[in-house]
Amino acid sequence: MSEQKIPAWVTRLVIGIFISTIALIASVYLLWKLSAIVSILVISLFLSFALEPFANFLVSKGWKRPLASIFIVLSFVFVAVALFLGMVPLVIQQIDELARQTPTWADSVASLINSWFGVSVEPAKIINQLSGSSSLLTDYGVNIANNVLDISRQIFFAAIQIFSIIMLTYYFVADAPKLRRIVCSFLPPTQQKFVLDTWELAITKTGNFMYSRGLLGLFSAIFTFAVLAILGVPFALPLAIWMGVVSQFLPVIGTFIAAALPIAVAFIHSPRDALIVLILLVVYQQIENYILGPKITAHTMEMHPAVALIAVLAGVTLGGVVGALVALPVAAILQESTRAYLTRHELIESELLKHNKKPKKHIDAKQKKS
Repeated sequence: MSEQKIPAWVTRLVIGIFISTIALIASVYLLWKLSAIVSILVISLFLSFALEPFANFLVSKGWKRPLASIFIVLSFVFVAVALFLGMVPLVIQQIDELARQTPTWADSVASLINSWFGVSVEPAKIINQLSGSSSLLTDYGVNIANNVLDISRQIFFAAIQIFSIIMLTYYFVADAPKLRRIVCSFLPPTQQKFVLDTWELAITKTGNFMYSRGLLGLFSAIFTFAVLAILGVPFALPLAIWMGVVSQFLPVIGTFIAAALPIAVAFIHSPRDALIVLILLVVYQQIENYILGPKITAHTMEMHPAVALIAVLAGVTLGGVVGALVALPVAAILQESTRAYLTRHELIESELLKHNKKPKKHIDAKQKKS
Protein backbone atom coordinates (compact mmCIF):
# COMPACT_ATOMS: atom_id res chain seq x y z
CA MET A 1 0.00 0.00 0.00
CA SER A 2 1.62 3.26 -1.14
CA GLU A 3 1.98 6.15 1.24
CA GLN A 4 -0.26 9.14 0.53
CA LYS A 5 1.78 12.27 -0.12
CA ILE A 6 0.97 15.52 1.66
CA PRO A 7 -0.30 18.11 -0.84
CA ALA A 8 2.14 20.89 -1.63
CA TRP A 9 -0.34 23.58 -0.60
CA VAL A 10 -0.57 22.11 2.92
CA THR A 11 3.21 22.31 3.28
CA ARG A 12 3.21 25.91 2.07
CA LEU A 13 0.36 26.76 4.46
CA VAL A 14 2.17 25.27 7.46
CA ILE A 15 5.40 27.06 6.56
CA GLY A 16 3.50 30.33 6.05
CA ILE A 17 1.74 30.03 9.42
CA PHE A 18 5.05 29.22 11.13
CA ILE A 19 6.86 32.18 9.57
CA SER A 20 3.93 34.52 10.29
CA THR A 21 3.83 33.40 13.93
CA ILE A 22 7.58 33.96 14.34
CA ALA A 23 7.29 37.38 12.69
CA LEU A 24 4.37 38.34 14.96
CA ILE A 25 6.23 37.26 18.10
CA ALA A 26 9.35 39.12 16.97
CA SER A 27 7.32 42.26 16.23
CA VAL A 28 5.62 42.19 19.64
CA TYR A 29 8.96 41.64 21.37
CA LEU A 30 10.54 44.47 19.38
CA LEU A 31 7.68 46.84 20.24
CA TRP A 32 8.00 45.88 23.90
CA LYS A 33 11.74 46.58 23.91
CA LEU A 34 11.22 49.86 22.04
CA SER A 35 8.16 50.91 24.03
CA ALA A 36 9.84 54.12 25.22
CA ILE A 37 10.65 55.16 21.65
CA VAL A 38 7.15 54.22 20.48
CA SER A 39 5.67 56.36 23.26
CA ILE A 40 7.84 59.30 22.19
CA LEU A 41 6.69 58.91 18.58
CA VAL A 42 3.02 58.66 19.57
CA ILE A 43 3.19 61.76 21.78
CA SER A 44 5.08 63.69 19.10
CA LEU A 45 2.56 62.77 16.40
CA PHE A 46 -0.34 63.67 18.69
CA LEU A 47 1.18 67.08 19.46
CA SER A 48 2.02 67.70 15.81
CA PHE A 49 -1.57 66.96 14.78
CA ALA A 50 -2.78 69.41 17.43
CA LEU A 51 -0.27 72.17 16.59
CA GLU A 52 -0.17 71.93 12.78
CA PRO A 53 -3.40 73.96 12.25
CA PHE A 54 -1.84 76.88 14.15
CA ALA A 55 1.32 76.64 12.04
CA ASN A 56 -0.79 76.50 8.87
CA PHE A 57 -2.60 79.66 9.99
CA LEU A 58 0.69 81.53 10.42
CA VAL A 59 1.91 80.24 7.04
CA SER A 60 -1.26 81.59 5.42
CA LYS A 61 -0.38 84.99 6.94
CA GLY A 62 3.01 85.00 5.22
CA TRP A 63 5.25 83.27 7.77
CA LYS A 64 7.89 80.80 6.62
CA ARG A 65 6.85 77.30 7.65
CA PRO A 66 10.00 76.51 9.73
CA LEU A 67 9.68 79.81 11.60
CA ALA A 68 5.95 79.34 12.17
CA SER A 69 6.53 75.78 13.40
CA ILE A 70 9.27 76.69 15.87
CA PHE A 71 7.20 79.62 17.18
CA ILE A 72 4.14 77.42 17.79
CA VAL A 73 6.14 74.59 19.40
CA LEU A 74 8.13 76.94 21.65
CA SER A 75 4.93 78.72 22.68
CA PHE A 76 3.43 75.38 23.70
CA VAL A 77 6.59 74.46 25.64
CA PHE A 78 6.60 77.85 27.37
CA VAL A 79 2.99 77.42 28.54
CA ALA A 80 3.67 73.86 29.77
CA VAL A 81 6.81 74.91 31.68
CA ALA A 82 5.01 77.92 33.19
CA LEU A 83 2.21 75.67 34.45
CA PHE A 84 4.69 73.18 35.91
CA LEU A 85 6.81 75.84 37.63
CA GLY A 86 3.67 77.48 38.97
CA MET A 87 2.62 74.24 40.68
CA VAL A 88 5.99 73.30 42.28
CA PRO A 89 6.06 76.18 44.83
CA LEU A 90 2.43 75.42 45.66
CA VAL A 91 3.22 71.79 46.51
CA ILE A 92 6.27 72.72 48.61
CA GLN A 93 4.44 75.42 50.57
CA GLN A 94 1.42 73.22 51.19
CA ILE A 95 3.60 70.41 52.56
CA ASP A 96 5.26 72.91 54.92
CA GLU A 97 1.85 74.28 55.93
CA LEU A 98 0.62 70.73 56.49
CA ALA A 99 3.47 70.02 58.92
CA ARG A 100 2.93 73.27 60.87
CA GLN A 101 -0.85 72.97 61.12
CA THR A 102 -0.95 69.32 62.25
CA PRO A 103 -1.73 70.02 65.96
CA THR A 104 -4.51 72.48 65.05
CA TRP A 105 -6.08 70.03 62.60
CA ALA A 106 -5.88 67.24 65.15
CA ASP A 107 -7.90 69.31 67.62
CA SER A 108 -10.45 70.24 64.93
CA VAL A 109 -10.84 66.67 63.66
CA ALA A 110 -11.13 65.28 67.18
CA SER A 111 -13.81 67.85 68.06
CA LEU A 112 -15.80 67.05 64.90
CA ILE A 113 -15.61 63.29 65.49
CA ASN A 114 -16.60 63.64 69.14
CA SER A 115 -19.56 65.92 68.36
CA TRP A 116 -20.84 63.94 65.35
CA PHE A 117 -20.45 60.37 66.61
CA GLY A 118 -20.65 60.85 70.39
CA VAL A 119 -17.26 59.27 71.05
CA SER A 120 -14.17 60.44 72.88
CA VAL A 121 -11.13 60.77 70.64
CA GLU A 122 -8.00 62.37 72.04
CA PRO A 123 -6.11 64.74 69.72
CA ALA A 124 -2.84 63.24 70.93
CA LYS A 125 -3.75 59.91 69.28
CA ILE A 126 -4.36 61.60 65.96
CA ILE A 127 -1.05 63.43 66.25
CA ASN A 128 0.71 60.14 66.99
CA GLN A 129 -0.84 58.59 63.88
CA LEU A 130 0.24 61.56 61.78
CA SER A 131 3.68 61.37 63.33
CA GLY A 132 3.87 57.77 62.17
CA SER A 133 3.02 58.92 58.66
CA SER A 134 5.65 61.64 58.98
CA SER A 135 8.25 59.05 59.93
CA LEU A 136 7.32 57.06 56.83
CA LEU A 137 7.82 60.18 54.74
CA THR A 138 11.14 60.78 56.49
CA ASP A 139 12.28 57.22 55.76
CA TYR A 140 11.21 57.68 52.16
CA GLY A 141 13.22 60.89 52.02
CA VAL A 142 16.28 59.07 53.39
CA ASN A 143 15.88 56.38 50.74
CA ILE A 144 15.71 59.07 48.08
CA ALA A 145 18.87 60.67 49.45
CA ASN A 146 20.65 57.32 49.35
CA ASN A 147 19.66 56.81 45.73
CA VAL A 148 20.61 60.22 44.40
CA LEU A 149 22.59 58.65 41.56
CA ASP A 150 19.64 56.58 40.34
CA ILE A 151 17.28 59.54 40.60
CA SER A 152 19.74 61.76 38.74
CA ARG A 153 19.96 59.17 35.98
CA GLN A 154 16.16 58.98 35.74
CA ILE A 155 15.91 62.77 35.56
CA PHE A 156 18.58 62.80 32.84
CA PHE A 157 16.73 60.21 30.75
CA ALA A 158 13.42 62.03 31.29
CA ALA A 159 15.03 65.25 30.08
CA ILE A 160 16.30 63.45 26.97
CA GLN A 161 12.81 62.08 26.28
CA ILE A 162 11.20 65.51 26.69
CA PHE A 163 13.79 67.09 24.40
CA SER A 164 13.23 64.32 21.84
CA ILE A 165 9.46 64.91 21.94
CA ILE A 166 9.97 68.65 21.38
CA MET A 167 12.34 68.13 18.46
CA LEU A 168 10.22 65.43 16.79
CA THR A 169 7.08 67.53 17.21
CA TYR A 170 8.85 70.43 15.51
CA TYR A 171 10.04 68.24 12.61
CA PHE A 172 6.59 66.68 12.18
CA VAL A 173 4.97 70.14 12.02
CA ALA A 174 7.64 71.85 9.91
CA ASP A 175 8.03 68.99 7.42
CA ALA A 176 4.42 67.76 7.42
CA PRO A 177 3.85 68.32 3.66
CA LYS A 178 7.21 66.72 2.84
CA LEU A 179 6.47 63.76 5.11
CA ARG A 180 3.08 63.24 3.46
CA ARG A 181 4.71 63.35 0.01
CA ILE A 182 7.25 60.70 1.05
CA VAL A 183 4.54 58.39 2.40
CA CYS A 184 2.26 58.83 -0.61
CA SER A 185 5.11 58.26 -3.09
CA PHE A 186 5.11 54.57 -2.13
CA LEU A 187 1.36 54.14 -2.68
CA PRO A 188 -0.97 53.98 -5.70
CA PRO A 189 -3.36 56.93 -6.21
CA THR A 190 -6.38 55.27 -4.59
CA GLN A 191 -4.43 54.48 -1.43
CA GLN A 192 -2.87 57.94 -1.47
CA LYS A 193 -6.35 59.46 -1.22
CA PHE A 194 -7.20 57.20 1.71
CA VAL A 195 -3.97 58.10 3.54
CA LEU A 196 -4.40 61.83 2.95
CA ASP A 197 -8.07 61.75 4.01
CA THR A 198 -7.15 59.86 7.18
CA TRP A 199 -4.27 62.24 7.86
CA GLU A 200 -6.52 65.27 7.46
CA LEU A 201 -9.11 63.62 9.67
CA ALA A 202 -6.46 63.00 12.34
CA ILE A 203 -5.44 66.67 12.29
CA THR A 204 -9.07 67.83 12.42
CA LYS A 205 -10.15 65.51 15.22
CA THR A 206 -7.03 66.12 17.31
CA GLY A 207 -7.43 69.86 16.87
CA ASN A 208 -11.11 69.62 17.81
CA PHE A 209 -10.17 67.57 20.86
CA MET A 210 -7.66 70.20 22.00
CA TYR A 211 -10.16 72.99 21.33
CA SER A 212 -13.05 71.36 23.18
CA ARG A 213 -10.88 70.26 26.12
CA GLY A 214 -9.24 73.68 26.28
CA LEU A 215 -12.60 75.48 26.30
CA LEU A 216 -14.03 73.21 28.98
CA GLY A 217 -10.80 73.55 30.94
CA LEU A 218 -11.12 77.34 30.78
CA PHE A 219 -14.68 77.20 32.15
CA SER A 220 -13.58 74.78 34.88
CA ALA A 221 -10.62 76.97 35.84
CA ILE A 222 -12.76 80.14 36.00
CA PHE A 223 -15.38 78.44 38.18
CA THR A 224 -12.75 76.93 40.49
CA PHE A 225 -10.93 80.25 40.81
CA ALA A 226 -14.17 82.07 41.66
CA VAL A 227 -15.06 79.54 44.37
CA LEU A 228 -11.60 79.50 45.94
CA ALA A 229 -11.21 83.28 45.77
CA ILE A 230 -14.59 83.92 47.42
CA LEU A 231 -13.74 81.46 50.22
CA GLY A 232 -10.31 83.02 50.65
CA VAL A 233 -8.44 79.78 49.94
CA PRO A 234 -4.75 80.51 49.19
CA PHE A 235 -3.19 79.82 45.78
CA ALA A 236 -6.56 80.15 44.05
CA LEU A 237 -5.07 80.86 40.61
CA PRO A 238 -2.59 77.93 40.35
CA LEU A 239 -5.19 75.59 41.83
CA ALA A 240 -7.72 76.75 39.25
CA ILE A 241 -5.22 76.19 36.43
CA TRP A 242 -4.44 72.73 37.83
CA MET A 243 -8.15 71.91 37.93
CA GLY A 244 -8.74 73.11 34.38
CA VAL A 245 -5.80 71.24 32.84
CA VAL A 246 -5.87 67.91 34.68
CA SER A 247 -9.66 67.49 34.73
CA GLN A 248 -9.93 67.91 30.95
CA PHE A 249 -6.79 66.38 29.49
CA LEU A 250 -6.74 63.27 31.67
CA PRO A 251 -10.06 61.62 30.71
CA VAL A 252 -12.44 59.93 33.17
CA ILE A 253 -10.15 59.83 36.25
CA GLY A 254 -8.72 63.31 35.69
CA THR A 255 -11.64 65.03 37.41
CA PHE A 256 -11.10 63.13 40.66
CA ILE A 257 -7.34 63.66 40.62
CA ALA A 258 -7.73 67.35 39.81
CA ALA A 259 -10.34 68.01 42.51
CA ALA A 260 -8.27 66.34 45.24
CA LEU A 261 -5.67 69.13 45.38
CA PRO A 262 -8.06 72.14 45.72
CA ILE A 263 -10.08 70.24 48.33
CA ALA A 264 -6.92 69.37 50.29
CA VAL A 265 -5.69 72.97 50.24
CA ALA A 266 -9.14 74.19 51.25
CA PHE A 267 -9.12 71.69 54.12
CA ILE A 268 -5.82 73.16 55.30
CA HIS A 269 -7.51 76.56 55.27
CA SER A 270 -10.75 75.34 56.86
CA PRO A 271 -12.57 71.96 56.93
CA ARG A 272 -15.84 73.82 56.29
CA ASP A 273 -14.36 75.42 53.17
CA ALA A 274 -13.21 72.01 51.95
CA LEU A 275 -16.76 70.68 52.22
CA ILE A 276 -18.11 73.71 50.32
CA VAL A 277 -15.49 73.28 47.58
CA LEU A 278 -16.34 69.58 47.27
CA ILE A 279 -20.08 70.24 46.94
CA LEU A 280 -19.65 73.06 44.43
CA LEU A 281 -17.19 71.09 42.29
CA VAL A 282 -19.61 68.15 42.19
CA VAL A 283 -22.43 70.50 41.13
CA TYR A 284 -20.26 72.09 38.44
CA GLN A 285 -19.22 68.66 37.17
CA GLN A 286 -22.86 67.74 36.62
CA ILE A 287 -23.42 71.03 34.75
CA GLU A 288 -20.37 70.32 32.60
CA ASN A 289 -21.37 66.72 31.90
CA TYR A 290 -24.99 67.41 30.97
CA ILE A 291 -25.03 71.00 29.64
CA LEU A 292 -21.63 72.45 28.68
CA GLY A 293 -19.94 69.26 27.50
CA PRO A 294 -22.63 68.07 25.05
CA LYS A 295 -23.04 71.56 23.53
CA ILE A 296 -19.30 72.02 22.94
CA THR A 297 -18.40 68.51 21.83
CA ALA A 298 -21.42 68.32 19.53
CA HIS A 299 -19.59 70.71 17.20
CA THR A 300 -16.08 69.31 17.74
CA MET A 301 -15.94 65.66 18.78
CA GLU A 302 -19.26 63.84 18.83
CA MET A 303 -18.84 60.57 20.70
CA HIS A 304 -21.09 58.44 22.87
CA PRO A 305 -19.97 58.46 26.54
CA ALA A 306 -19.79 54.66 26.57
CA VAL A 307 -17.50 54.68 23.53
CA ALA A 308 -15.34 57.35 25.18
CA LEU A 309 -15.07 55.32 28.39
CA ILE A 310 -14.13 52.13 26.52
CA ALA A 311 -11.56 54.08 24.48
CA VAL A 312 -9.95 55.52 27.61
CA LEU A 313 -9.86 52.12 29.34
CA ALA A 314 -8.26 50.58 26.26
CA GLY A 315 -5.77 53.45 26.07
CA VAL A 316 -4.79 53.09 29.72
CA THR A 317 -4.39 49.32 29.32
CA LEU A 318 -2.24 49.61 26.21
CA GLY A 319 -0.23 52.75 26.90
CA GLY A 320 -0.74 53.98 30.46
CA VAL A 321 -0.96 57.77 30.80
CA VAL A 322 0.10 58.28 27.18
CA GLY A 323 -2.64 55.94 26.00
CA ALA A 324 -5.21 57.77 28.13
CA LEU A 325 -4.23 61.12 26.61
CA VAL A 326 -4.48 60.00 22.98
CA ALA A 327 -7.38 57.56 23.41
CA LEU A 328 -10.22 59.96 22.57
CA PRO A 329 -8.65 61.48 19.43
CA VAL A 330 -7.74 58.01 18.14
CA ALA A 331 -11.26 56.74 18.85
CA ALA A 332 -12.73 59.77 17.06
CA ILE A 333 -10.50 59.15 14.03
CA LEU A 334 -11.55 55.49 13.87
CA GLN A 335 -15.19 56.45 14.31
CA GLU A 336 -15.14 59.00 11.50
CA SER A 337 -13.15 56.66 9.24
CA THR A 338 -15.77 53.98 9.79
CA ARG A 339 -18.55 56.42 8.92
CA ALA A 340 -16.73 57.55 5.77
CA TYR A 341 -15.81 54.17 4.32
CA LEU A 342 -18.58 51.84 5.48
CA THR A 343 -21.98 51.79 3.80
CA ARG A 344 -24.95 52.48 6.08
CA HIS A 345 -28.39 51.08 5.22
CA GLU A 346 -31.95 52.12 5.89
CA LEU A 347 -33.39 50.58 9.04
CA ILE A 348 -36.40 48.29 9.01
CA GLU A 349 -39.49 48.90 11.15
CA SER A 350 -39.13 47.30 14.57
CA GLU A 351 -40.12 48.11 18.13
CA LEU A 352 -36.56 47.26 19.23
CA LEU A 353 -35.18 50.12 17.15
CA LYS A 354 -37.42 52.84 18.59
CA HIS A 355 -35.89 55.24 21.11
CA ASN A 356 -38.98 55.52 23.31
CA LYS A 357 -40.42 52.06 23.16
CA LYS A 358 -43.97 51.77 24.48
CA PRO A 359 -45.05 48.49 26.06
CA LYS A 360 -47.62 46.53 24.12
CA LYS A 361 -51.12 46.31 25.54
CA HIS A 362 -52.19 42.72 26.06
CA ILE A 363 -55.90 42.18 25.35
CA ASP A 364 -57.40 38.89 26.43
CA ALA A 365 -60.13 36.97 24.60
CA LYS A 366 -62.98 38.17 26.85
CA GLN A 367 -62.17 41.83 26.18
CA LYS A 368 -62.12 41.17 22.43
CA LYS A 369 -65.58 39.56 22.53
CA SER A 370 -67.03 42.40 24.54
